[in-house]
Amino acid sequence: MPVLPIPLFGSLVLGFLFLKLVVDGRGRSFIAAMLLLGAFQSLIISLAQHYGVGWAFAVQPVTAAAIPPLSWIAFLTSAVRRFDAAKDVPHVVVPVFTAFCVAFVRAPLDLLIPLIFVSYGVAILIVSSKGADALPNTRLSAGNVPGLIWRIIGVTLIISAFGDALIVVAQIMDRGSWQPWIIAVTSTGMLLLLGGLSLSNSLWKEDTQDQDPPAPKLQADPEEDAKIMARLEALMADQKLYLDPDLTLTQIARRLVLPIKAVSGAINRTTGENVSRYINARRVDVACDALRQGDNVTSAMFAAGFNTKSNFNREFLRLKGVPPRDWLAQSAENG
Repeated sequence: MPVLPIPLFGSLVLGFLFLKLVVDGRGRSFIAAMLLLGAFQSLIISLAQHYGVGWAFAVQPVTAAAIPPLSWIAFLTSAVRRFDAAKDVPHVVVPVFTAFCVAFVRAPLDLLIPLIFVSYGVAILIVSSKGADALPNTRLSAGNVPGLIWRIIGVTLIISAFGDALIVVAQIMDRGSWQPWIIAVTSTGMLLLLGGLSLSNSLWKEDTQDQDPPAPKLQADPEEDAKIMARLEALMADQKLYLDPDLTLTQIARRLVLPIKAVSGAINRTTGENVSRYINARRVDVACDALRQGDNVTSAMFAAGFNTKSNFNREFLRLKGVPPRDWLAQSAENG
């Protein structure tokens, strides 16, 4: 084991990141809880693997087993829906069952822990890969970034499961001394990556106290889609919601008092685009007006409701065929 424990360093870094979220007013969230658990897990690994503290060896698999389900709940509550006790609380069974195995049936842990990480990692991958409309609570201005971050987190959980496989290989090769290094590097690396990714502003949204819209009463059809789009166009023209960089699909649906799937489905079928692109098309038009009036590219970007230059440039290029500066130069030549 290294003289300066890697997990202890990781614990301090994750603890600092957690405090940063608290200071930023984002401490009361499952993402923050995920960071705090990661800091605690790194501390437990350090106590067990470096300092040989007996009780830490028993706690280590239990806290490890709690990380994937907490990551799953953090994903759902930040990107998909509100916290639902009936659906989310049962995930506590995972660490509880692991604790039972630690106390009474030690043998299955080498298989159980990797299985937990892979299962939840795959679940996050599946849902986050369905596109921006499948993540209605994420900021539309962030484009596909939230989905990409959560896919990376899902892959990270899956890869971390291979740390246990490496330990088995080390035991087969009679290299038991490698185990502390493998645990230190794979576990701490995974936790630090999760912590770093969770700080991205793209994963965060403004809290809202609005109630969820009622369930749909009718099947979607062209006439119903037309009605929804008419209401949506009127809402956009009247309130200009697209200028809000924190706008989410959930907020649009609540303003219309319609189910999320009804709104996203109507937009998809009518325009052939997802909700993010529908909103960004309006934002690009606003940016073009701002550029014509003499604003620089950055000012036009923020005025239009974009909060990341990469997403602004990508959407502008998609819709206008050229970057903002080139479009402005062409407009000046044609004007």
